[in-house]
Order: sequence, then C-alpha cells, then structure tokens
Amino acid sequence: MVTMASAAVAVVVLAVTGLVAARATRTTAAATPPSSAVAGSGAASASLLAQVTGVSATTLDRIGTGQVDQPPIAIKNAPALSTDGKPEVLYIGAEYCPYCAAERWPMVLALSRFGTFHNLQLTHSASGDVDPNTPTFSFHGSTYTSAYLSFTGVETNTNQPQGSGYAPLDTPTAAEQQLLSTYDAAPYVSASSAGSIPFADLGGRFLVSGASYSPQLLAGKSQQQVADTLNDPASPIAQAVDGTANALTTALCQLTGGKPASVCTSTAATAFEGKLG
Repeated sequence: MVTMASAAVAVVVLAVTGLVAARATRTTAAATPPSSAVAGSGAASASLLAQVTGVSATTLDRIGTGQVDQPPIAIKNAPALSTDGKPEVLYIGAEYCPYCAAERWPMVLALSRFGTFHNLQLTHSASGDVDPNTPTFSFHGSTYTSAYLSFTGVETNTNQPQGSGYAPLDTPTAAEQQLLSTYDAAPYVSASSAGSIPFADLGGRFLVSGASYSPQLLAGKSQQQVADTLNDPASPIAQAVDGTANALTTALCQLTGGKPASVCTSTAATAFEGKLG
C-alpha cells in the first residue's frame, strides 16, 4: 500500500504477510516525463542489457567509491545464506517502489560480473507516487545463472494500483519473510530506516535496506537514457549506479572467496574494502 501525505512527506508502505515496511522522503511533483523519455516496459533488449552489464572495467575502476549514500551493511553472527552450495543473494522489493527502481540498476550490474541474468523485464515505479515513473528493470520472472552465486528476486507488487495499494505479484516464502523481518530492523539498521525496501540479504553477511542513492537522479529518463550514461565516469548517474555496483561487488567478492579473480582483484572490486558496515 502507498499513502501520500498532504504536504511535504510521502510514505512508501509495503504490506507483506502482516509486516508493514515504510520509508519517508520528500515528495516531488508527480509529473509524467516527456513522451520521448517515458520508461519502457516489456522484455529488456539484448543491446540495452549489454550496455548495462558491459560497463568497462576502466570506468568502474575510475569511479571507485563514486557517490554512494549507503553501501551494504555488514551482518555479524548471522547464519550463512546459501542455495545449492553457493552463497545466495536475496532481494525483496516491489515494482511500484522508486527506491527499488534505483537499486536494481547497480544490482544488475554487480551481479552480472559473477553470472548472467535471463528474461529481465523493463518497468518503472508507480506513476502516482514520489519520484514517479523511475525507469528500471523487474526481477519478476527472471532467472540468474552463476558458478559463484545464486540469486532470488522477489517483487511483491506491480506498479498498477489495485484497491488501496498495488496489485500483488510475488509472495515471499516463510523463510524469506523471516529474513526480512529479522534483518530489516534494529539493531541491524537504524530505527528510522527499519522496514525500508528494497531489502537484500547478501549471503547472510551483508544487507541492503533502502536505496543506496536518490532515485531523483533518474527522473524523467528512459532505461536507454540511463544506460547511455553508465560508461561516463563524469556522469552523476554513473557515479551513483557504478559506485553502488562497486560496493556490492566488494561484498560479493567476500562471499565468493575472491572469485572470479579477474573481477575481485580489480580496483573497482576493492574500492569499498574496510568501508562496509
């Protein structure tokens, strides 16, 4: 469910099996981007994905820590999260959520350094919410193959209004719901950000709660326009998206024991060593 405050504050609320998650932010005008820049929907093209997942190592190295508001947080004394003998990355979000929209870009980029996504779809955050129509991908219906990691993407709702909220989509398992309830709360995150989405558990060793950068950076752009900036180290979008991808890569390399070495020994992959947590 999404509720909009009457003045300066909007609250994004996710209701999943009785759990309520919220994050507050200042509103922006809910204007639809120009038609030439409306975020697309449907299957992501191979050429678009190649741009997003093929950001050059040189660019990632130059960006280093970039402009990241909140890198992954280290979890201490938690059981490992794994599937089929590989560390698992669990993502829980929703298609209507602009913070989730922002975070999927660096997640796709970082995870693609360790494996391959299939059947990623284009979508955008809700048109009537704060940071409307933020361009992004959806993990609903996608698969991921990797020799090093497993990935589970849960999109609980679409971006289409239904009743007082948004149409349901994916349902977390009981185990996934328990991870969300346990680690997206104090003492693992601050009380002010508890319950934020997106949520990601990286192998039981790191977590993401909320967006790592502002979705306002993507305002009024299509997926193609965002992708066009990612190989430009001077771009504010690249500084945020690629920088966040580097932070995620630092965490993921710790999960994989530094494999593949071609990724994990790079300047980009070590940029956030000692800075997570």
